[in-house]
Amino acid sequence: MQSTVTPTHCPYCALQCGMNLTPAPDGTVEVSERADFPVNRGALCGKGRTAAAVLAPGVRLTSPLVRDEGGTLVPASWDEALDRIAAGLGRTRAEYGPDALGVFGGGGLTNEKAYTLGKFARVVLGTSQIDYNGRFCMSSAAAAGIKAFGLDRGLPFPLEDIPKSGCVILVGSNLAETMPPSLRFFTELRENGGTLIVIDPRRTKTAEQADLHLAPRPGTDLALALGLLHLVIAEGRVDEEYVRERTAGWEDARAAAMAHWPEYVERITGVSVPQLRQTVRMFCEPESAMVLTARGPEQQSKGTDTVGAWINLCLATGRAGRPLSGYGCLTGQGNGQGGREHGQKADQLPGYRKLDDPAARAHVAEVWGVDPDSLPGPGRSAYELLDALGSDIRSLLLMASNPVVSAPRAAHVEERIRSLDFLAVCDVVLSETAALADVVLPVTQWAEETGTTTNLEGRVLLRRRAVTPPDGIRSDLEVLHELAARLGVEKGFPTDPEEVFEELRRASAGGAADYSGITYRRLAEEDGVFWPCPAEAADGGEDALSGEETPTVHPGTPRLFLDRFATPDGRARFVPVSHRAIAEEPDDEYPVLLTTGRVVAQYQSGAQTRRVAELNAAAPGPFVELHPRLAARLGAAEGDPVAVVSRRGRAVAPARITDAIRPDTVFMPFHWPGAGRANTLTNPALDPTSRMPEFKACAVRLETVET
Repeated sequence: MQSTVTPTHCPYCALQCGMNLTPAPDGTVEVSERADFPVNRGALCGKGRTAAAVLAPGVRLTSPLVRDEGGTLVPASWDEALDRIAAGLGRTRAEYGPDALGVFGGGGLTNEKAYTLGKFARVVLGTSQIDYNGRFCMSSAAAAGIKAFGLDRGLPFPLEDIPKSGCVILVGSNLAETMPPSLRFFTELRENGGTLIVIDPRRTKTAEQADLHLAPRPGTDLALALGLLHLVIAEGRVDEEYVRERTAGWEDARAAAMAHWPEYVERITGVSVPQLRQTVRMFCEPESAMVLTARGPEQQSKGTDTVGAWINLCLATGRAGRPLSGYGCLTGQGNGQGGREHGQKADQLPGYRKLDDPAARAHVAEVWGVDPDSLPGPGRSAYELLDALGSDIRSLLLMASNPVVSAPRAAHVEERIRSLDFLAVCDVVLSETAALADVVLPVTQWAEETGTTTNLEGRVLLRRRAVTPPDGIRSDLEVLHELAARLGVEKGFPTDPEEVFEELRRASAGGAADYSGITYRRLAEEDGVFWPCPAEAADGGEDALSGEETPTVHPGTPRLFLDRFATPDGRARFVPVSHRAIAEEPDDEYPVLLTTGRVVAQYQSGAQTRRVAELNAAAPGPFVELHPRLAARLGAAEGDPVAVVSRRGRAVAPARITDAIRPDTVFMPFHWPGAGRANTLTNPALDPTSRMPEFKACAVRLETVET
């Protein structure tokens, strides 16, 4: 084992905090601060500090597993496991055709692995049926950003700009728990005289830091944004010159907003008219301001329109494409941004190219050395893919995801997974989904491999290998290489991550997410490089030795849209939107709203964090957060088991009674399987554009549970 200090990045959220790893003589790995990285400046949350605990042999998988004749997963050799996967996938393809094969990826995969997985699905398997769990993360924000700006990147500016802005509206984000090191940027914002407005149905730890907290009814963020825009117009706060010179489509968006007068919005949202007026004043009076959204407004069946309404507010007030201003999305998963840019999303090719664009297909096919006509078209989105398992899709290869816990209508998804003819899972632990597989492959994790990720700022980073993986562990790249060879494709699937990245650079060149000017050497020498970063800058320079013109290295693009937007005419687009109800409003049978989210000590489906003792001590299990008035009507006391019932199932967890939540709403974290699985309840109603499920609002009833 190496004994040197290795600078690298956390495996969890999209901050991708910098950290140092030092192997110890006893085989453990020490995590320490890395103060030089600008995103976290040394700060680490509990998940980051304990991340190395998952490297321990007693925690992670160390041998391939195959299901024996008795139905038990037993250790096997790599050759046997890989042969079984190739045979299972090959058998399905021969009998039912390539689209009977599904591939499901994850936002935790490095860029190299996400790129290779997409290539494997389309070149080796020939299937269109590939998507990833990032569809559940920020796809609505991505769709709205592309409509408005012509480009989707989580934040169009670095985090360091936030403290310098005049006002930030934070919509549906509890970053004090989901990405704690980022809270310092908002603390500094207020210290510098700026203001923070938090919009959340709960008075979270983040909301407690705000100058103003608005607590709308879940699912009404769209009406709230439209009501604010109405007031901007009525109070004469529109930046008319900016709208005229840098946007298009204002009149239709204006008419739509004017139909949402303040009293009407107050009735829908529960946010008072004085609070609406105060929000507009705080947002419009400074020279600069930002709107940042997260899963709250995005994980709705109208999430794209909801984000679009917040973008319209930014455009009408001249807050986009200007210094220290703009709209941004706080990406959730570690590589949620890069994971969709390079090919594991159902409708996209590397470089954020569209799969149905002939020019995009031709470019990528040339890099891959295949006929463009051989590439399949767009496939199903994530939930639709999972819903088709066992019927149209008969076999599934799954990497870095745990949909048995994380998918909406999870009991149904689990049933569909169980109905597959064949399931192969690559993971570092035996997740709830991996436990259902026919073959499980143990793969390297963050500290045991080198690769790149792209954080929420669009900053491409280099994660460095710090320790040697245990014997018997292989990387996902090695898995795909071996499977490709067994399925008849001997070349084109290298196992060296830098070699893969060099191919990714060529495949992304000229695309919206252009990485062609980024190299491992640059990433090692710099604090990351912001895309787009073409291979050459527009202006060349003169070589000092030869006197010949040479290309200039492109510096990357920390701040987007300052000169023009990424639309054909350079103008941002207003998109007219109107309020509509959530897919499932409360009624007499299900009178309460459920919303879901995360807690500070656990991450996503908890597959890794639930294996860390310190984190489990801090957050040992699920709970139902409810208001004292609701608890009194139910007859529930603190800690009593409460059943939450929706049209899709039933979950039971202890009551946590607090006045920090609306009386008409309950909250459950979604990190746990079993009886307290929150996603048993959630509604898979999909946004028509992004195909994002409506995790954030569904109708439920509460029941007491006898003990």
